[in-house]
Amino acid sequence: MSESSVLQGACVWKGPEMVDNPRWVKTFPPAVLEQIDAAVRKTEGVAWREINRQNFPLPDAAPFLDDVREELENGSGMVKMKGLDVGRYEQEQLRRLWYGLGAHLGTPMYQNYRGEVMREIKDEGMGVGAKLYGSTVDETGKQFLSSGARTLTPGQLRFHTDRCDVVGLLCVRQAAEGGVSKLASSATVYNEILRRRPDLHALLCKPIPRSRFGEEAGGEHIVYDLPIFGVRDGKPTSHFSLTYIENAQMVPGVRKLTDAEHEAIKLLMTVAEESCFEMRFAPGDIQLLNNHVIYHGRTAFKDQAETGQNRLLMRLWLSVPNSRALPTDHAVLWGDVGSGKPHGGIAQPAAAMSAQAANGSANG
Repeated sequence: MSESSVLQGACVWKGPEMVDNPRWVKTFPPAVLEQIDAAVRKTEGVAWREINRQNFPLPDAAPFLDDVREELENGSGMVKMKGLDVGRYEQEQLRRLWYGLGAHLGTPMYQNYRGEVMREIKDEGMGVGAKLYGSTVDETGKQFLSSGARTLTPGQLRFHTDRCDVVGLLCVRQAAEGGVSKLASSATVYNEILRRRPDLHALLCKPIPRSRFGEEAGGEHIVYDLPIFGVRDGKPTSHFSLTYIENAQMVPGVRKLTDAEHEAIKLLMTVAEESCFEMRFAPGDIQLLNNHVIYHGRTAFKDQAETGQNRLLMRLWLSVPNSRALPTDHAVLWGDVGSGKPHGGIAQPAAAMSAQAANGSANG
């Protein structure tokens, strides 16, 4: 399939048709919930980062998790898992539970250069986010936060993808107001731009400069080129974060986007908004998204700690065993582009990489 062909399949959808569609909502079987609970109790005293498939056994979960992975890779590209009672567990138990479940779904990947494989998504304030992930100033002198820093504030998040096959979010607590998840099919966005403006679609299939701002240590490859749209073996992939495109434009020597490229990106954001739908997490909900075919965003939120309504999500980045092959020119971001290979994550120092390899072997 060429990049000018219309995409087909279950990953092509518009928001209204998915609001009440049961295909992407998966309820935990009672037997699996019992085994999760037993595994949490069994691993008391084990550090959550030491959890793997062997010491967190879920003997009857394979059919359920196979169904989840199938929906992610060959279905709508998203899953909401329901039925987990987070009120039964202390926070450290939830870390073991979520990391153990993630190890059965795939391989947890590094989310930043400090070696974090589980990140708590909550309001930590602009200062904390900027310190951890970096900030700069734009041409007007206004503070410009990295993408990672923005996730740690209560502000709106624009449509984007994460640097992994599947991003998983476990809702521990929800905010008093807002914090609504917005989901759009990037395959639908691809098709709609191709229909409306094939000239702009062609530009999104060509390399566009991105920065690694706030992601990786070192500066040898601060900026790289990558198309927003790619197709291999009939399966699409779209990696998009406007923050990294905007930041690349601030780097001296980086080519400036043309007016037509700016127009193409603006159209992408418009179509994503037109075709999206919204969902609000309930405590215990787990949202899994295939970043190759789903754009996600978030509305701003307000916490109310005194009533226990201070938003807390636990995030995993997963490489899954049934992942698609990616176009060869995407290796600059994803590493090995073969199907079923570890995709994405953030490059680490050699010692940390060795630790992840050992953990991946234990989870395999």
